[in-house]
Amino acid sequence: MQFTNSFKKNFMSYTVVAVLCCLCIVQSAFAAEIVAWGAIAFNSGDFSGSNFISVSSGRYHNIALRSDGSIVGWGQNDYFQATPPDGNDFVAIAAGGWHNLALKSDGGIVCWGDNNYGQGTPPEGNDFTAIAGGGLHSLALKEDGSIVGWGRDHYGQATPPDGNDFIAVAAGYEHSLALRSDGSIVSWGRVYYDPDIWWEDNNGQGSSPPAGDYVAIAAGGWHSVALRRDGNVICWGKNDHGQATPPAGNYIAIAAGRWHSLALKQDGSVVCWGRNSHGQGASPSLADFTAVAAGDCHNIALKNDGSIYGWGGDMYAQASPPEGNDFVAIAAGRSHGLAIRDYGRMVGWGRNTEGQASPPAGDDFIAVAAGRWHSLGLRQDGSITDWGYSYDDWWYGQDGPPTGNDFVAIAAGAEDSIALRSGGSLVGWSNSFWGASVPTGNDFVAIAAGWYHNLALRSDGSIVGWGDNFEGEASPPGGNDYIAVAAGGYHSLALTKDGRILGWGYNEADQATPPEGTGFTAIAAGAYHSLALTEDGTIVGWGDNYYGQAGPVIGSGFIAISANSDYSLALKEE
Repeated sequence: MQFTNSFKKNFMSYTVVAVLCCLCIVQSAFAAEIVAWGAIAFNSGDFSGSNFISVSSGRYHNIALRSDGSIVGWGQNDYFQATPPDGNDFVAIAAGGWHNLALKSDGGIVCWGDNNYGQGTPPEGNDFTAIAGGGLHSLALKEDGSIVGWGRDHYGQATPPDGNDFIAVAAGYEHSLALRSDGSIVSWGRVYYDPDIWWEDNNGQGSSPPAGDYVAIAAGGWHSVALRRDGNVICWGKNDHGQATPPAGNYIAIAAGRWHSLALKQDGSVVCWGRNSHGQGASPSLADFTAVAAGDCHNIALKNDGSIYGWGGDMYAQASPPEGNDFVAIAAGRSHGLAIRDYGRMVGWGRNTEGQASPPAGDDFIAVAAGRWHSLGLRQDGSITDWGYSYDDWWYGQDGPPTGNDFVAIAAGAEDSIALRSGGSLVGWSNSFWGASVPTGNDFVAIAAGWYHNLALRSDGSIVGWGDNFEGEASPPGGNDYIAVAAGGYHSLALTKDGRILGWGYNEADQATPPEGTGFTAIAAGAYHSLALTEDGTIVGWGDNYYGQAGPVIGSGFIAISANSDYSLALKEE
């Protein structure tokens, strides 16, 4: 949930609210880029552009190397795996399951992300030439042709063979591969026995393929892929989704996901095979790619103009974070995000199991709200459109938003929605227990929807709460000097006229204990964390910070904020 500084200055009498599962905002005079941090992270300004030279995919995240030697990341960020280190002296990148590696120009290695098994603690030295990230282990190739491994080694996947004639390494979930200078392949780690694999001795992905002149290797979840010098692709290992059954073709590059595989053709087209649960096994129609990378259930590819294309599963925005700096409104749902561009077009990203991240067409949206599995949009004519999961049975009440063209604000909770009419009355729908039983009156000016409780601000500056009140989150303090409200998981926030913040409700992580002082201009409440925007455009966060969702957020120039369960969004002026 957010509101902008410009909006507050110009329309103080009509306050927009900052909320966990809802964002309602009138278009700002300033267009900006989107920044995300916490369990989902990306910076749309850094992600956009056409100067990328390498891409790599982890399980639900990606990293990309720019021509200037800097790295950007996006997608799942619960171990900060989508938050790469600063610097512009990197020459190679590799994404593991939940960790990453980068090779520096001096031959040293830097790691970030999950390090529970030591996979994020690289060996010392400056004589490395190649890197690979597995599920929970890592590999590196040295100048002398030997291999070093570290991290989880339950199946021997981090214990490479002896020798100094290796020229490439690849790391799967629990197995590893290496390519020798003579074109042969060595593999080690966990072996699955699969009756559907193609050669007679019935070994799995941890056994090497037949002798041949190989030029590239890729290790997937439990299968392996190799490219011959003649352009043919050979696969072996687990084949329960057809990931080890490549189509015939003349290929120049390969990639292996958890249950699917990719190959790049000479004409720039990409062929996919294997599991297609999220579209990751569908081949794109474009034919201008130069490199491919595969994650758990998504893919990214580098185009010949240096830009990046993604497809497949997008539950952490790993396939399609929005690009550009023309956004005027944002909304953070539980695992999806929405944004409105300055010309009224809405875009969505993230988890889309119920269609909640697929907004309808149109260039007339002025406000957006994101709930747990549903979304709302307010159009210029004052009507409301909804999409995503529909609670359409007797338990949840009304299916779809109310009719009419006199709405001025919307809010989406976990399982309910509320809207404010131009006359100051409230309407609620979906979950009759929390949303439909709204308070009566015609003097409301702002609304906020939490998980199972709601808040409304009256024109006299007082606050009304209703719904679940287990932790007192629906029992606001007295007073009539409030200008904004925010509803989180089980806590609430209010902003006063002099820029102070009050909090109440569940407070185990101190999410309801805001910083002291004045000068705050906007508030946002996540599940167990909170955010505030200051007059100078900086962001302050407090509460649960397990995924970094409370910050600190570096920099200024922010004009709007939104928070959800374990991540946060902001709009930043360039």
